[in-house]
Amino acid sequence: MLSSRRTFLAAAATLVLTGCSSDVLGLRRAVRVAVSWSGEELRAFHKVLDGLGALGYPVEVVPLGDDISTAFGAPSARKPDVVMLPQPGLVRQHWKELAPIPDDIAGSGQVRLWRDLLVQNGTTYGVPFKTAHKSAVWYRPSVFRQAGVQPPRHWAEWLSVNRTLAAAGVTPLALGAGDGWVLTDFLENILLGIAPTVYAGLATAEHPRPSQQPQFAAALRLLGTMWSAPGALAGGVKESLVQQFPDALVEVFGHRRAAMVLASDFAEPVVRSFAADPDDIGLFTFPAMSPGAPAPVVVGGDVMVLTAPISDDARDLVRRLAQPTAVDPWIAEGGFLVDGRTSGYSPELTRLAEQLTRPGEQLQFDLSDLLGPLGGINGLWRVLTDFLVAVGGHGADAVPAAVGTAMDDLRKLEAS
Repeated sequence: MLSSRRTFLAAAATLVLTGCSSDVLGLRRAVRVAVSWSGEELRAFHKVLDGLGALGYPVEVVPLGDDISTAFGAPSARKPDVVMLPQPGLVRQHWKELAPIPDDIAGSGQVRLWRDLLVQNGTTYGVPFKTAHKSAVWYRPSVFRQAGVQPPRHWAEWLSVNRTLAAAGVTPLALGAGDGWVLTDFLENILLGIAPTVYAGLATAEHPRPSQQPQFAAALRLLGTMWSAPGALAGGVKESLVQQFPDALVEVFGHRRAAMVLASDFAEPVVRSFAADPDDIGLFTFPAMSPGAPAPVVVGGDVMVLTAPISDDARDLVRRLAQPTAVDPWIAEGGFLVDGRTSGYSPELTRLAEQLTRPGEQLQFDLSDLLGPLGGINGLWRVLTDFLVAVGGHGADAVPAAVGTAMDDLRKLEAS
């Protein structure tokens, strides 16, 4: 991924799978696939399509970035047939616009965290394609060794590691705050770590009200403690706000101006592409919030949905993409996890995949996705951006007022 998932191709044409005819001059209509991916991820998806072999129909790939929800709406000749949806929570909102998943592959949409998201009234409207581990922290081991620190086992140790690094002249964190989901990932891990019952309640509430939860304010205070520490963020708040997700990775591994970055498994290709030292790549997962407590594991993912009305060709493509070996080309590229699969990855991603399958792990799906508009770009994303501005680098004294403002802002959003 060399750019963020925002809409980056406003002036670019739809991408057509090599060797396939377009749906003009009476030729067979293409199956249109809407995706949020760009850069490395988009290229890897094309390799997956190429690996499917000869198809009896053309395929068009439509990159929509963060505007992926525009794939839903009134039927038209240019409407996507298949949507690779990075916000599975939207299935709840749009299931009446979707076609059921074929019975022979529907079972994969009825397991673990996916069932509550993808099954409506007993019918499955989506199947997982790509799983995201959103509690991964990539770091440079050489910097940790030089400072005499180890990956933290709990939150207080992480704050201590940051102080030790800063005292040694090393900026602890890079933050891609230009992509709001990076900020929500941080908060979600903390909230899940301190109040898993509250997290689960908000995730399943018909009308979630985080402003009414004292534990939500507590999570903000803890987050503010990390972000407010002077010198904690590479480039300070000003640079963090304009940095997108890949930029923060490059800040750590390319420019080497920070020691670590919270970044999902799909960061791997960017990390390896830009690492100045390919042997200086490490990974730990978000630590427990207190000694002996379970560590939080926040899960995201992209699911395949079929928009109604649907063609037999679109059903065939989804069936092919749902086969276990279909995604092997992307796994070979790196930065790709499959729900329930623990083999075939790099050592770092193998660790993440194993954590996602271990019994007893404290797994929950990405909360901001499940909050609907409240969790999106004009909701929690904006609240956390303003919160970062208020606390970033200003010291612990700035945190209480910033938490109060953030909770007030959430209250207003909930009422709108």
